[in-house]
Amino acid sequence: MKTLLVPIALHDALPSVLETTRLVAQRFGSLIEGVSLRPALAEYVPVDLVGGMTWLRDEEADRAEAEEAGGRFVAFMDAAGIPRHARDGLCVPENVAGAGARYRWRQDVPAGDAFLGQYARLFSATVVGRPGAADGTPRMTTLETALFEGGRPILVAPPTPPTRFGDAIVVAWNGSTETARAVAFAMPLLRAASRVLVLSVEGGTVPGPSAEDLARSLACEGVAAEHRALPAGRRTPGETFLAEAKAFGSDLLIKGAYTQSRLRQMIFGGPTSHLLAHADLPMLMAH
Repeated sequence: MKTLLVPIALHDALPSVLETTRLVAQRFGSLIEGVSLRPALAEYVPVDLVGGMTWLRDEEADRAEAEEAGGRFVAFMDAAGIPRHARDGLCVPENVAGAGARYRWRQDVPAGDAFLGQYARLFSATVVGRPGAADGTPRMTTLETALFEGGRPILVAPPTPPTRFGDAIVVAWNGSTETARAVAFAMPLLRAASRVLVLSVEGGTVPGPSAEDLARSLACEGVAAEHRALPAGRRTPGETFLAEAKAFGSDLLIKGAYTQSRLRQMIFGGPTSHLLAHADLPMLMAH
């Protein structure tokens, strides 16, 4: 977790995104790179099945928003006592091991989400805010772009800034390829945790290894993990994961994203959709 990408958009969850990033960076001595994330200058907005409208943003407004995003990012990092990275664009290998958290701001990033999906491929993780339906909340398109096109994990910050990160971790295990990838990406976090719980819920799994199997595998990686397989109950798997994480005192949830298709989850619901709508703790996700 030595490099963290933070797309800065002017939404209400930005303080939580920045604080989540700070907690991770100080634990691992990460380089934090901020970029401005704005809507594209011309964006087609569907209105109904046969029509739509093109929403235009002028370049001056776009430039002002990028400058404000950069100002908020730099102001937070300076207030947190995180130093600016001394060498723009360069990390010297022999200096990385002992380096503490530091930051840099990348200028001249194009508007729109396309750049983010490509650039995220260079970083240990991309930190985004948990999306919401209300005005002023992070956009789902930002999360999905980083998740599906970045090829790396995302860290989803909750709406309220967390006070701790990565001490007590719950793995929401469902036996899937997606969650296996999330666990692999999360190994630095799992090794640094004080407590780890691998949790599965009957009815919320696919054919694959059990929670006990994963706990045994983690033991070979030096991670002492508890495991628990819960029977199906009145709660959905997503509700159960959040309730059990709260009971465990978890400050990080690890989950594969969209084992079921996004379309199916939009129609019928699913654990990923529930977590993205209700989680009040940081989550590491991968697809």
